[in-house]
Amino acid sequence: MVSSLIDQLQTQLVTQIGQENLDKFAAFMNLSPKTAIMVLAFTLAVVLIWSLVWKGIALWKAALKKHKAWFIIILIINTWGILEILYIFIFSKFGEKKTISNKSTKKKK
Repeated sequence: MVSSLIDQLQTQLVTQIGQENLDKFAAFMNLSPKTAIMVLAFTLAVVLIWSLVWKGIALWKAALKKHKAWFIIILIINTWGILEILYIFIFSKFGEKKTISNKSTKKKK
């Protein structure tokens, strides 16, 4: 079953990038063509999971803060997690009012 899956993946890759490019990649990595396909598939899976995790967190945060424009931008544009990380750690903090609770100013009874 795994072998047939790899054969199907190889057929799709050859269709998309060409046999010559696949052979060049395999030679560059010093791998057999089937192993090169497995490396490409694994790399694609890791990048996909990375992107989906950051996209999910950023969409959740944008929805909670009611940032409709950011929600739409993050939903549509795929940047492999870069825009999402920037939104989470930089842009989502704009406009937040920092409240400082000063306990020493409260009167004690």
